[in-house]
Parts: sequence; C-alpha cells; structure tokens
Amino acid sequence: MTADSDYSKYGLAYLRAELEQEREIREMLEESVSDLRITMCELQERLHSVDGEENEWKTRYETQTELNGKLKRQMSIIHERLEDLRGNPIDRLASIRLYDDMPIETLRQHLKILTGEKSDLQSQLRDCHLQIEQEGKAFHKTNDERRAYLSEIAKLSSTLDGQRRQYSNLPQRATESKQKREKQASRKAEVDSKKGKEREEDGGGVRVKGGVVSGATMVRREEKKSQKGSRLPTVKRYLKYNT
Repeated sequence: MTADSDYSKYGLAYLRAELEQEREIREMLEESVSDLRITMCELQERLHSVDGEENEWKTRYETQTELNGKLKRQMSIIHERLEDLRGNPIDRLASIRLYDDMPIETLRQHLKILTGEKSDLQSQLRDCHLQIEQEGKAFHKTNDERRAYLSEIAKLSSTLDGQRRQYSNLPQRATESKQKREKQASRKAEVDSKKGKEREEDGGGVRVKGGVVSGATMVRREEKKSQKGSRLPTVKRYLKYNT
C-alpha cells in the first residue's frame, strides 16, 4: 500500500520515463556482463591451451626430458666404469697393457675414433646447454604470460563483481533519488505558498511612479500631511502678533 501511495504522487509519463531509464541501464549492464564473460572464457581457453597436446612448448619439453634421461644414463655408465677402475687397479693395468700390445697404426686409428667421439660428445654437451638455456627462457616467458592472464582474469572477475553489486544497488539509489525529488517538490511548494501569502498581504497597495506603494505606507503619508496642516495656523498667529 505504501509503494502504491508513493507512486501515485507522480504522473504516468514520469513513471514511464523512469521505467525506460531503468531498462536502458539494465540492458547496458547485461551487455557489459556478457562481454566480460566472453573475455573471461577466451582467456581461460588460452590458459588451458598451454596444457594441450598440440602445444609447441609441451613437445619441446618432452623432447628435452627424453634427452636428459639419455644423458643421465650415459653419465651413470661412465661413473660405473670409473668406480670399477678405481676399485680394481689390476683391471686398469690390464686395459693399459692391451694398448701396449697394439700396433701404432691401430693406436692412431683408435685415437682418431676416441677424438671424434670426444668432439661429438662435446658438441652434444654444448647443444644441450644451449637448448636448456633456450628452454629456460621460453619457460619463463610462458610462465610470465600465464601470470599475466591470471591477473587479467582476476581483474575482470573483480570488475564483474563490482558491476553486479552496482546493479543490485540500483533500486536503492532510485528510491533515494525519488525521496530527494519529493523533498525538493515539498520545499518548492512551501516557498510558493509563502510568496502567495506575501502577495495577498501586499495586494491593497497603490501603484505610483516607480512601483507599488502598500496601504500602510499611504496611511503614514496621510498622517504626515495632517500634521503639516495642523501646524499652519500656529505659524499664521505667530506672524500676526509679531507684525
């Protein structure tokens, strides 16, 4: 009942204008929310695509992991050989005597083979170091992009929550604005009523040059004229006796 009585003070055109304004605000907010949702979905898809099977970084990571496993196995084999040589000096001397029995040409060929294997291993090691460095840079870059996407998603989520709160506070703001308009209308009515009373009180005035003279002002002027008239005989008597 109170809501009906409050809205009954306004005209139908005013209420329609208010309703149309509220609809426009609602449509604008709905469009903004839909745009934000689309942006969030796109960012989430891009974020999840990092773990996809067709991702280049994932393929490179798997390749590097496989290569690291091979190198670890080779290193373990070499360490085992070193431990065997350190633990059994007789076998170490036997391997040295094996080279003593070889002819010089065979030793030269074997030396060339070992030198080639050494150079190949060194080149592989350099390539591995370079690849590890590149993969590390790519990983840090991808990680920075992931953090940027997460921060952007968080910002969009906070903006969306703020717009939802703003949309939920719209009815309260509309009520406050309506109350302000009612107060302004009541104040204006009071001022108009006071002005009307003042005009009614001053309605008996006489219009003269330059404006309107009220009835009280005319009475005071008449009293002054009567006082001047009463003084005239006294002045005449004074002149008569003195002459």
